[in-house]
Amino acid sequence: MNTPLNSSPRPAGRKRAALAALVALLSSALLITSARPAQAAYTQIEGSGSTWSQGIVAQWISDVDANGMKIAYNGAGSSQGRKDFASNVTDFGITEIPYQGKDEFGAVDTAGNREFAYMPIVAGGTAFTYQVKVGGKPIKDLRLSGDTIAKIFTNKITNWNDAAITKDNNGRKLPSLTIVPVVRSDGSGTTAQFTAWLDKQFPSIWQPYFGKTGLTSYYPKKSGTKTISAAGSDQVMNTISGSAGNGTIGYVEYSYPVNKKYPVVKLLNKAGYFVEPTQYNVAVALTKAQINSDPSSQAYLTSILDGVYTSTDNRAYPLSSYSYMLLPTGAKDQRMTTSKRQTLADFMFYSLCEGQSKAGPYGYSPLPLNLVQAGFDQLKKLSVADPAVDFKDRDVTKCNNPTFVAGNLSKNKLAEIAPQPPACDKVGAGPCGTATGTAPTTPEAAKGADTPAGAAAPGEAPVAGAAPEAAPVIDPETGVAAPAAASTTGEAAVAVPTELASGRPGDAKVFGALAAIELIIIVLAPGVGAVYFRRRARRKLGAVS
Repeated sequence: MNTPLNSSPRPAGRKRAALAALVALLSSALLITSARPAQAAYTQIEGSGSTWSQGIVAQWISDVDANGMKIAYNGAGSSQGRKDFASNVTDFGITEIPYQGKDEFGAVDTAGNREFAYMPIVAGGTAFTYQVKVGGKPIKDLRLSGDTIAKIFTNKITNWNDAAITKDNNGRKLPSLTIVPVVRSDGSGTTAQFTAWLDKQFPSIWQPYFGKTGLTSYYPKKSGTKTISAAGSDQVMNTISGSAGNGTIGYVEYSYPVNKKYPVVKLLNKAGYFVEPTQYNVAVALTKAQINSDPSSQAYLTSILDGVYTSTDNRAYPLSSYSYMLLPTGAKDQRMTTSKRQTLADFMFYSLCEGQSKAGPYGYSPLPLNLVQAGFDQLKKLSVADPAVDFKDRDVTKCNNPTFVAGNLSKNKLAEIAPQPPACDKVGAGPCGTATGTAPTTPEAAKGADTPAGAAAPGEAPVAGAAPEAAPVIDPETGVAAPAAASTTGEAAVAVPTELASGRPGDAKVFGALAAIELIIIVLAPGVGAVYFRRRARRKLGAVS
Protein backbone atom coordinates (compact mmCIF):
# COMPACT_ATOMS: atom_id res chain seq x y z
CA MET A 1 0.00 0.00 0.00
CA ASN A 2 1.39 3.31 -1.05
CA THR A 3 1.33 6.08 1.49
CA PRO A 4 0.35 9.48 0.06
CA LEU A 5 3.24 11.95 0.01
CA ASN A 6 1.27 14.50 1.95
CA SER A 7 0.54 12.15 4.83
CA SER A 8 2.75 12.87 7.80
CA PRO A 9 3.02 11.46 11.29
CA ARG A 10 3.44 15.07 12.56
CA PRO A 11 0.19 16.86 13.34
CA ALA A 12 -0.80 19.73 11.04
CA GLY A 13 -0.87 22.00 14.07
CA ARG A 14 2.93 21.93 14.15
CA LYS A 15 2.96 23.94 10.92
CA ARG A 16 0.73 26.60 12.35
CA ALA A 17 2.80 26.70 15.53
CA ALA A 18 6.05 27.19 13.60
CA LEU A 19 4.55 29.99 11.53
CA ALA A 20 3.10 31.59 14.64
CA ALA A 21 6.51 31.52 16.29
CA LEU A 22 8.09 33.21 13.30
CA VAL A 23 5.38 35.88 13.26
CA ALA A 24 5.86 36.45 16.99
CA LEU A 25 9.60 36.92 16.55
CA LEU A 26 9.09 39.39 13.74
CA SER A 27 6.49 41.27 15.73
CA SER A 28 8.81 41.50 18.73
CA ALA A 29 11.56 42.87 16.55
CA LEU A 30 9.20 45.50 15.14
CA LEU A 31 8.02 46.48 18.60
CA ILE A 32 11.58 46.91 19.86
CA THR A 33 12.57 48.81 16.74
CA SER A 34 9.65 51.18 17.22
CA ALA A 35 10.66 51.58 20.88
CA ARG A 36 13.94 53.27 19.88
CA PRO A 37 14.04 56.97 20.73
CA ALA A 38 12.62 58.87 17.79
CA GLN A 39 15.72 61.03 17.71
CA ALA A 40 17.86 58.02 16.71
CA ALA A 41 16.75 58.83 13.15
CA TYR A 42 19.57 61.31 12.75
CA THR A 43 20.45 63.53 9.80
CA GLN A 44 24.04 64.19 8.72
CA ILE A 45 25.49 67.49 9.89
CA GLU A 46 28.46 69.33 8.43
CA GLY A 47 31.05 71.63 9.94
CA SER A 48 34.40 73.24 9.23
CA GLY A 49 37.11 75.23 10.96
CA SER A 50 39.90 74.62 13.44
CA THR A 51 42.76 72.25 12.75
CA TRP A 52 43.93 72.88 16.34
CA SER A 53 41.05 70.75 17.65
CA GLN A 54 40.57 68.57 14.55
CA GLY A 55 42.31 65.53 16.04
CA ILE A 56 39.90 65.05 18.93
CA VAL A 57 36.86 66.09 16.86
CA ALA A 58 37.72 63.37 14.33
CA GLN A 59 37.89 60.82 17.15
CA TRP A 60 34.50 61.88 18.52
CA ILE A 61 33.00 61.63 15.03
CA SER A 62 34.34 58.09 14.72
CA ASP A 63 33.02 57.17 18.17
CA VAL A 64 29.41 58.18 17.50
CA ASP A 65 29.23 56.79 13.97
CA ALA A 66 28.14 53.39 15.29
CA ASN A 67 25.09 55.05 16.85
CA GLY A 68 23.94 56.36 13.51
CA MET A 69 25.28 59.89 13.86
CA LYS A 70 27.00 61.06 10.67
CA ILE A 71 29.16 64.16 10.96
CA ALA A 72 31.35 65.60 8.22
CA TYR A 73 34.11 67.98 9.29
CA ASN A 74 36.60 69.91 7.18
CA GLY A 75 39.68 71.25 8.99
CA ALA A 76 40.05 74.39 6.89
CA GLY A 77 41.28 76.67 9.68
CA SER A 78 39.37 78.76 12.20
CA SER A 79 39.03 81.79 9.93
CA GLN A 80 37.47 79.74 7.15
CA GLY A 81 35.25 77.98 9.66
CA ARG A 82 33.84 81.32 10.84
CA LYS A 83 33.28 82.41 7.23
CA ASP A 84 31.56 79.14 6.27
CA PHE A 85 29.24 79.36 9.26
CA ALA A 86 28.36 83.00 8.59
CA SER A 87 27.60 82.16 4.95
CA ASN A 88 25.30 79.25 5.89
CA VAL A 89 27.65 76.81 4.16
CA THR A 90 27.89 74.61 7.28
CA ASP A 91 25.72 73.58 10.22
CA PHE A 92 28.42 74.41 12.77
CA GLY A 93 31.91 75.89 12.94
CA ILE A 94 34.87 75.42 15.27
CA THR A 95 37.25 78.24 16.14
CA GLU A 96 39.80 79.26 18.77
CA ILE A 97 38.94 82.94 18.67
CA PRO A 98 35.59 84.76 18.50
CA TYR A 99 34.42 86.80 15.54
CA GLN A 100 36.62 89.91 15.42
CA GLY A 101 34.22 92.33 13.71
CA LYS A 102 36.82 92.94 11.02
CA ASP A 103 39.75 90.74 10.08
CA GLU A 104 43.35 91.78 9.46
CA PHE A 105 42.48 92.83 5.91
CA GLY A 106 39.49 94.96 6.87
CA ALA A 107 36.96 92.36 5.71
CA VAL A 108 33.85 91.71 7.80
CA ASP A 109 34.36 88.98 10.39
CA THR A 110 30.93 88.45 11.94
CA ALA A 111 28.18 85.83 11.82
CA GLY A 112 25.92 88.30 10.02
CA ASN A 113 22.28 87.63 10.84
CA ARG A 114 22.85 84.03 11.88
CA GLU A 115 22.10 83.43 15.56
CA PHE A 116 24.70 81.40 17.42
CA ALA A 117 26.41 80.71 20.72
CA TYR A 118 30.04 79.98 21.55
CA MET A 119 30.20 76.53 23.14
CA PRO A 120 33.50 75.34 24.69
CA ILE A 121 34.43 71.89 23.39
CA VAL A 122 38.04 71.03 24.32
CA ALA A 123 41.13 72.48 25.98
CA GLY A 124 44.75 72.05 25.01
CA GLY A 125 48.19 73.56 24.72
CA THR A 126 49.83 75.17 21.73
CA ALA A 127 53.13 73.33 21.46
CA PHE A 128 56.42 74.07 19.71
CA THR A 129 57.66 71.00 17.87
CA TYR A 130 61.05 70.90 16.18
CA GLN A 131 63.73 68.87 14.44
CA VAL A 132 67.32 69.42 15.52
CA LYS A 133 69.95 66.71 15.00
CA VAL A 134 73.45 66.32 16.38
CA GLY A 135 75.58 63.74 14.58
CA GLY A 136 72.45 62.39 12.94
CA LYS A 137 70.70 61.88 16.28
CA PRO A 138 67.66 64.01 17.22
CA ILE A 139 67.67 66.28 20.25
CA LYS A 140 64.58 65.45 22.32
CA ASP A 141 64.85 67.52 25.48
CA LEU A 142 64.96 71.10 24.22
CA ARG A 143 64.01 73.87 26.66
CA LEU A 144 63.16 77.45 25.68
CA SER A 145 61.93 80.54 27.47
CA GLY A 146 59.08 82.63 26.08
CA ASP A 147 61.50 85.44 25.34
CA THR A 148 63.62 83.08 23.22
CA ILE A 149 60.55 81.75 21.40
CA ALA A 150 59.43 85.29 20.64
CA LYS A 151 62.83 86.17 19.19
CA ILE A 152 62.97 82.99 17.09
CA PHE A 153 59.59 83.69 15.45
CA THR A 154 60.45 87.33 14.83
CA ASN A 155 63.82 86.42 13.26
CA LYS A 156 65.94 87.97 16.02
CA ILE A 157 67.49 84.58 16.88
CA THR A 158 68.45 82.68 13.74
CA ASN A 159 70.88 79.93 14.79
CA TRP A 160 70.50 77.03 17.19
CA ASN A 161 73.86 77.80 18.78
CA ASP A 162 72.61 81.21 19.98
CA ALA A 163 73.65 82.15 23.52
CA ALA A 164 70.02 82.55 24.64
CA ILE A 165 69.25 78.95 23.65
CA THR A 166 72.40 77.74 25.40
CA LYS A 167 71.33 79.59 28.55
CA ASP A 168 67.82 78.08 28.46
CA ASN A 169 69.43 74.64 28.31
CA ASN A 170 71.69 75.26 31.32
CA GLY A 171 74.91 75.63 29.33
CA ARG A 172 74.28 72.85 26.84
CA LYS A 173 75.26 74.31 23.49
CA LEU A 174 73.57 73.14 20.31
CA PRO A 175 75.35 72.93 16.95
CA SER A 176 75.63 75.75 14.45
CA LEU A 177 72.46 75.23 12.44
CA THR A 178 70.15 77.78 10.85
CA ILE A 179 66.75 78.06 12.56
CA VAL A 180 63.83 77.70 10.13
CA PRO A 181 60.53 78.83 11.69
CA VAL A 182 57.44 77.11 10.21
CA VAL A 183 54.24 79.16 10.45
CA ARG A 184 50.69 78.85 9.17
CA SER A 185 49.87 80.32 5.76
CA ASP A 186 46.09 80.11 6.27
CA GLY A 187 43.84 81.92 8.73
CA SER A 188 44.43 79.97 11.90
CA GLY A 189 43.17 79.92 15.48
CA THR A 190 46.51 78.39 16.45
CA THR A 191 48.24 81.47 15.04
CA ALA A 192 45.77 83.71 16.86
CA GLN A 193 46.43 81.97 20.18
CA PHE A 194 50.20 82.16 19.69
CA THR A 195 50.24 85.82 18.66
CA ALA A 196 47.82 86.82 21.44
CA TRP A 197 50.35 85.39 23.90
CA LEU A 198 53.22 87.19 22.15
CA ASP A 199 51.28 90.47 22.22
CA LYS A 200 50.45 90.19 25.93
CA GLN A 201 53.74 88.83 27.22
CA PHE A 202 56.40 90.12 24.81
CA PRO A 203 55.02 93.32 23.28
CA SER A 204 58.45 94.93 22.81
CA ILE A 205 59.48 92.00 20.59
CA TRP A 206 56.20 91.20 18.84
CA GLN A 207 54.67 94.61 18.10
CA PRO A 208 57.62 96.10 16.15
CA TYR A 209 57.68 92.93 14.04
CA PHE A 210 53.90 92.89 13.50
CA GLY A 211 53.73 96.66 13.00
CA LYS A 212 50.83 97.13 15.43
CA THR A 213 49.32 95.77 18.62
CA GLY A 214 47.09 92.76 18.98
CA LEU A 215 46.79 89.23 17.67
CA THR A 216 46.50 87.96 14.11
CA SER A 217 45.10 84.83 12.47
CA TYR A 218 47.53 85.21 9.55
CA TYR A 219 51.15 85.03 10.67
CA PRO A 220 53.21 87.83 9.07
CA LYS A 221 56.11 86.40 7.08
CA LYS A 222 58.97 88.77 6.28
CA SER A 223 60.75 88.58 2.95
CA GLY A 224 64.38 87.54 2.98
CA THR A 225 63.97 85.22 5.98
CA LYS A 226 64.14 81.44 6.23
CA THR A 227 60.55 81.24 7.50
CA ILE A 228 58.36 78.62 5.80
CA SER A 229 54.56 78.94 5.55
CA ALA A 230 52.34 75.84 5.50
CA ALA A 231 48.57 75.42 5.28
CA GLY A 232 47.03 73.56 8.21
CA SER A 233 48.54 72.05 11.33
CA ASP A 234 49.14 68.73 9.59
CA GLN A 235 51.29 70.40 6.92
CA VAL A 236 53.25 72.31 9.56
CA MET A 237 53.88 68.98 11.31
CA ASN A 238 54.82 67.23 8.07
CA THR A 239 57.23 70.02 7.12
CA ILE A 240 59.03 69.78 10.45
CA SER A 241 59.16 65.98 10.58
CA GLY A 242 60.19 65.56 6.93
CA SER A 243 63.59 64.49 5.68
CA ALA A 244 64.54 68.12 4.96
CA GLY A 245 63.24 69.37 8.31
CA ASN A 246 66.50 69.58 10.26
CA GLY A 247 66.63 73.01 11.91
CA THR A 248 62.89 73.68 11.78
CA ILE A 249 60.55 74.67 14.60
CA GLY A 250 56.82 75.40 14.42
CA TYR A 251 53.69 75.82 16.51
CA VAL A 252 50.82 73.30 16.52
CA GLU A 253 48.33 71.87 18.97
CA TYR A 254 50.07 69.33 21.21
CA SER A 255 48.12 66.41 19.71
CA TYR A 256 50.04 66.64 16.42
CA PRO A 257 53.53 65.88 17.81
CA VAL A 258 51.99 63.38 20.27
CA ASN A 259 50.44 61.40 17.42
CA LYS A 260 53.61 61.76 15.35
CA LYS A 261 55.76 60.75 18.34
CA TYR A 262 57.76 63.92 17.86
CA PRO A 263 59.42 66.03 20.57
CA VAL A 264 58.09 69.35 21.84
CA VAL A 265 59.81 72.25 23.55
CA LYS A 266 59.58 72.48 27.32
CA LEU A 267 58.41 76.05 27.79
CA LEU A 268 59.49 78.17 30.76
CA ASN A 269 56.66 79.24 33.06
CA LYS A 270 56.52 82.05 35.62
CA ALA A 271 57.38 79.63 38.44
CA GLY A 272 60.77 78.98 36.85
CA TYR A 273 60.06 75.48 35.50
CA PHE A 274 60.28 74.21 31.93
CA VAL A 275 57.05 72.28 31.25
CA GLU A 276 55.21 70.53 28.42
CA PRO A 277 51.54 70.98 27.48
CA THR A 278 50.34 67.71 29.01
CA GLN A 279 46.68 67.39 29.95
CA TYR A 280 47.67 67.94 33.60
CA ASN A 281 49.75 71.07 33.05
CA VAL A 282 47.05 72.56 30.82
CA ALA A 283 44.36 71.77 33.41
CA VAL A 284 46.40 73.50 36.11
CA ALA A 285 47.04 76.57 33.96
CA LEU A 286 43.39 76.93 32.97
CA THR A 287 42.27 77.19 36.58
CA LYS A 288 43.47 80.80 36.17
CA ALA A 289 41.34 81.44 33.08
CA GLN A 290 38.55 83.96 33.36
CA ILE A 291 35.38 83.51 31.35
CA ASN A 292 33.45 86.32 29.69
CA SER A 293 30.18 86.04 31.60
CA ASP A 294 28.28 88.85 29.85
CA PRO A 295 25.49 87.19 27.82
CA SER A 296 25.16 90.33 25.69
CA SER A 297 28.82 90.20 24.64
CA GLN A 298 29.80 88.90 21.22
CA ALA A 299 32.56 87.00 23.05
CA TYR A 300 30.27 85.45 25.68
CA LEU A 301 31.82 82.29 27.20
CA THR A 302 35.19 82.81 25.53
CA SER A 303 38.29 82.85 27.68
CA ILE A 304 40.36 85.68 29.07
CA LEU A 305 43.80 84.09 29.35
CA ASP A 306 45.98 86.75 30.98
CA GLY A 307 46.02 84.84 34.27
CA VAL A 308 46.94 81.63 32.43
CA TYR A 309 50.00 83.25 30.87
CA THR A 310 51.26 84.42 34.26
CA SER A 311 50.29 81.51 36.53
CA THR A 312 52.93 80.88 39.18
CA ASP A 313 52.01 77.25 39.73
CA ASN A 314 55.05 75.02 39.09
CA ARG A 315 53.00 72.84 36.74
CA ALA A 316 51.23 75.47 34.63
CA TYR A 317 51.81 75.48 30.86
CA PRO A 318 51.59 79.16 29.82
CA LEU A 319 50.18 78.73 26.31
CA SER A 320 46.99 76.85 27.28
CA SER A 321 43.56 77.66 25.86
CA TYR A 322 40.15 76.44 24.67
CA SER A 323 38.42 75.72 21.39
CA TYR A 324 34.79 76.64 20.67
CA MET A 325 31.92 75.41 18.55
CA LEU A 326 29.79 77.97 16.75
CA LEU A 327 26.41 76.54 17.71
CA PRO A 328 23.37 77.54 15.59
CA THR A 329 20.65 78.70 18.00
CA GLY A 330 18.13 80.45 15.75
CA ALA A 331 14.62 78.99 15.58
CA LYS A 332 14.47 79.91 11.89
CA ASP A 333 18.02 78.89 10.98
CA GLN A 334 17.80 78.00 7.30
CA ARG A 335 20.09 74.96 7.57
CA MET A 336 18.68 73.39 10.71
CA THR A 337 15.91 70.81 11.15
CA THR A 338 14.74 68.88 14.22
CA SER A 339 16.79 65.83 13.25
CA LYS A 340 19.89 67.95 12.59
CA ARG A 341 19.53 69.68 15.96
CA GLN A 342 19.07 66.30 17.65
CA THR A 343 22.18 64.96 15.93
CA LEU A 344 24.16 68.00 17.06
CA ALA A 345 22.77 67.81 20.61
CA ASP A 346 23.59 64.11 21.04
CA PHE A 347 26.99 64.46 19.39
CA MET A 348 27.98 67.27 21.74
CA PHE A 349 26.55 65.51 24.81
CA TYR A 350 28.95 62.66 24.08
CA SER A 351 31.80 65.08 23.33
CA LEU A 352 31.38 67.12 26.53
CA CYS A 353 31.10 64.02 28.70
CA GLU A 354 32.55 60.61 27.80
CA GLY A 355 34.42 62.07 24.85
CA GLN A 356 36.52 64.25 27.17
CA SER A 357 38.06 61.10 28.66
CA LYS A 358 39.88 60.59 25.36
CA ALA A 359 41.33 64.11 25.36
CA GLY A 360 44.51 63.30 27.28
CA PRO A 361 45.68 60.32 25.21
CA TYR A 362 45.12 62.40 22.05
CA GLY A 363 47.21 65.35 23.28
CA TYR A 364 44.41 67.56 24.62
CA SER A 365 43.14 68.41 28.08
CA PRO A 366 39.56 67.72 29.19
CA LEU A 367 37.35 70.75 29.77
CA PRO A 368 37.12 71.80 33.41
CA LEU A 369 33.73 71.44 35.06
CA ASN A 370 32.75 75.11 34.86
CA LEU A 371 33.06 75.04 31.08
CA VAL A 372 31.20 71.74 30.83
CA GLN A 373 28.32 73.38 32.70
CA ALA A 374 28.56 76.40 30.41
CA GLY A 375 28.53 74.09 27.42
CA PHE A 376 25.32 72.44 28.62
CA ASP A 377 23.70 75.84 29.10
CA GLN A 378 24.49 76.71 25.50
CA LEU A 379 23.49 73.30 24.15
CA LYS A 380 20.01 73.62 25.68
CA LYS A 381 19.37 76.55 23.35
CA LEU A 382 18.81 73.97 20.62
CA SER A 383 15.66 72.80 22.40
CA VAL A 384 14.58 76.39 22.97
CA ALA A 385 14.81 76.94 19.23
CA ASP A 386 12.98 73.65 18.58
CA PRO A 387 11.00 72.05 21.47
CA ALA A 388 10.91 68.76 19.55
CA VAL A 389 14.60 68.25 20.34
CA ASP A 390 14.82 65.77 23.23
CA PHE A 391 17.10 66.64 26.15
CA LYS A 392 15.92 63.94 28.51
CA ASP A 393 18.77 62.68 30.72
CA ARG A 394 21.00 65.49 29.46
CA ASP A 395 22.26 66.84 32.77
CA VAL A 396 25.78 67.87 33.77
CA THR A 397 25.53 65.87 37.01
CA LYS A 398 25.32 62.70 34.88
CA CYS A 399 28.32 63.69 32.80
CA ASN A 400 31.30 61.33 32.93
CA ASN A 401 34.08 63.88 32.50
CA PRO A 402 37.60 63.19 33.86
CA THR A 403 37.95 66.62 35.49
CA PHE A 404 35.29 65.68 38.04
CA VAL A 405 33.40 62.69 39.37
CA ALA A 406 29.86 62.61 37.97
CA GLY A 407 27.59 64.61 40.25
CA ASN A 408 30.46 66.38 42.07
CA LEU A 409 30.81 69.90 40.72
CA SER A 410 32.96 71.31 43.50
CA LYS A 411 36.53 70.91 42.24
CA ASN A 412 38.82 70.26 39.29
CA LYS A 413 39.99 66.70 39.88
CA LEU A 414 42.54 66.68 37.06
CA ALA A 415 44.31 69.78 38.37
CA GLU A 416 44.47 68.31 41.87
CA ILE A 417 46.21 65.12 40.78
CA ALA A 418 48.59 66.82 38.32
CA PRO A 419 52.17 65.78 39.18
CA GLN A 420 54.84 68.31 40.07
CA PRO A 421 57.66 68.81 37.54
CA PRO A 422 60.98 67.12 38.36
CA ALA A 423 63.69 69.24 39.97
CA CYS A 424 65.88 68.89 36.88
CA ASP A 425 63.34 70.95 34.88
CA LYS A 426 63.91 73.99 37.04
CA VAL A 427 65.95 76.93 35.80
CA GLY A 428 69.61 76.26 36.62
CA ALA A 429 69.23 72.49 36.68
CA GLY A 430 69.10 69.67 34.14
CA PRO A 431 68.14 69.21 31.35
CA CYS A 432 66.35 66.10 32.58
CA GLY A 433 66.88 63.55 29.83
CA THR A 434 66.56 62.67 26.21
CA ALA A 435 62.89 62.00 25.57
CA THR A 436 59.74 64.08 25.68
CA GLY A 437 58.42 63.74 29.20
CA THR A 438 61.56 62.06 30.51
CA ALA A 439 61.86 61.94 34.28
CA PRO A 440 65.13 61.96 36.24
CA THR A 441 66.78 58.56 36.06
CA THR A 442 68.92 58.68 39.19
CA PRO A 443 68.61 60.17 42.69
CA GLU A 444 71.31 62.67 41.71
CA ALA A 445 69.25 63.75 38.72
CA ALA A 446 66.17 64.16 40.89
CA LYS A 447 68.14 66.57 43.07
CA GLY A 448 68.82 68.73 40.03
CA ALA A 449 72.29 67.66 38.91
CA ASP A 450 73.58 69.66 35.94
CA THR A 451 73.92 66.56 33.76
CA PRO A 452 71.56 63.82 34.97
CA ALA A 453 71.83 60.26 33.78
CA GLY A 454 70.33 59.90 30.33
CA ALA A 455 71.08 63.53 29.41
CA ALA A 456 73.86 64.68 27.18
CA ALA A 457 76.70 66.78 28.44
CA PRO A 458 76.97 70.30 26.97
CA GLY A 459 77.82 70.12 23.30
CA GLU A 460 77.21 66.37 23.02
CA ALA A 461 74.47 64.35 21.36
CA PRO A 462 71.72 63.02 23.63
CA VAL A 463 72.07 59.55 25.06
CA ALA A 464 69.32 57.15 24.04
CA GLY A 465 67.53 54.83 26.40
CA ALA A 466 66.42 57.08 29.26
CA ALA A 467 63.47 55.62 31.11
CA PRO A 468 60.23 57.46 30.30
CA GLU A 469 58.11 59.03 33.00
CA ALA A 470 55.31 56.78 34.23
CA ALA A 471 52.15 57.65 32.35
CA PRO A 472 48.83 58.31 34.09
CA VAL A 473 46.26 55.55 34.26
CA ILE A 474 42.65 56.31 33.35
CA ASP A 475 40.09 54.76 35.66
CA PRO A 476 37.66 52.86 33.39
CA GLU A 477 34.82 53.30 35.87
CA THR A 478 34.98 57.08 36.37
CA GLY A 479 37.09 58.23 33.44
CA VAL A 480 39.31 60.07 35.93
CA ALA A 481 43.02 60.07 35.26
CA ALA A 482 45.12 59.12 38.26
CA PRO A 483 48.88 59.26 38.83
CA ALA A 484 50.58 56.08 37.71
CA ALA A 485 51.53 53.68 40.45
CA ALA A 486 55.17 52.87 40.92
CA SER A 487 56.19 49.78 39.03
CA THR A 488 57.57 46.89 41.01
CA THR A 489 59.46 45.63 37.98
CA GLY A 490 61.25 48.85 37.19
CA GLU A 491 59.15 49.38 34.07
CA ALA A 492 57.02 52.46 33.54
CA ALA A 493 53.28 52.10 33.93
CA VAL A 494 51.30 52.93 30.82
CA ALA A 495 47.93 54.54 30.28
CA VAL A 496 45.04 52.16 29.70
CA PRO A 497 42.87 53.37 26.80
CA THR A 498 39.18 53.02 27.58
CA GLU A 499 36.40 52.87 25.00
CA LEU A 500 33.33 54.58 26.42
CA ALA A 501 29.69 54.30 25.37
CA SER A 502 28.48 57.11 23.16
CA GLY A 503 24.72 56.47 23.32
CA ARG A 504 21.91 57.58 25.55
CA PRO A 505 21.25 55.73 28.83
CA GLY A 506 19.44 52.53 27.88
CA ASP A 507 20.46 52.58 24.23
CA ALA A 508 22.80 49.62 24.73
CA LYS A 509 19.99 47.48 26.17
CA VAL A 510 17.63 48.35 23.34
CA PHE A 511 20.13 47.74 20.58
CA GLY A 512 21.49 44.65 22.32
CA ALA A 513 18.02 43.10 22.55
CA LEU A 514 17.30 43.98 18.95
CA ALA A 515 20.56 42.42 17.82
CA ALA A 516 19.79 39.22 19.75
CA ILE A 517 16.32 38.91 18.21
CA GLU A 518 17.66 39.61 14.75
CA LEU A 519 20.19 36.83 15.26
CA ILE A 520 17.43 34.41 16.32
CA ILE A 521 15.41 35.31 13.24
CA ILE A 522 18.42 34.82 11.00
CA VAL A 523 19.04 31.39 12.49
CA LEU A 524 15.45 30.13 12.66
CA ALA A 525 13.75 31.75 9.70
CA PRO A 526 15.41 29.66 6.96
CA GLY A 527 14.61 26.39 8.73
CA VAL A 528 11.03 27.29 9.55
CA GLY A 529 10.47 28.57 6.05
CA ALA A 530 12.01 25.48 4.47
CA VAL A 531 9.80 23.14 6.52
CA TYR A 532 6.71 25.11 5.61
CA PHE A 533 7.40 25.22 1.87
CA ARG A 534 8.52 21.56 1.73
CA ARG A 535 5.31 20.41 3.32
CA ARG A 536 3.31 22.64 1.07
CA ALA A 537 5.03 21.12 -1.97
CA ARG A 538 4.34 17.60 -0.71
CA ARG A 539 0.69 18.47 -0.21
CA LYS A 540 0.41 19.70 -3.78
CA LEU A 541 2.16 16.63 -5.16
CA GLY A 542 -0.13 14.36 -3.17
CA ALA A 543 -3.15 16.16 -4.52
CA VAL A 544 -1.92 15.70 -8.09
CA SER A 545 -1.19 12.00 -7.67
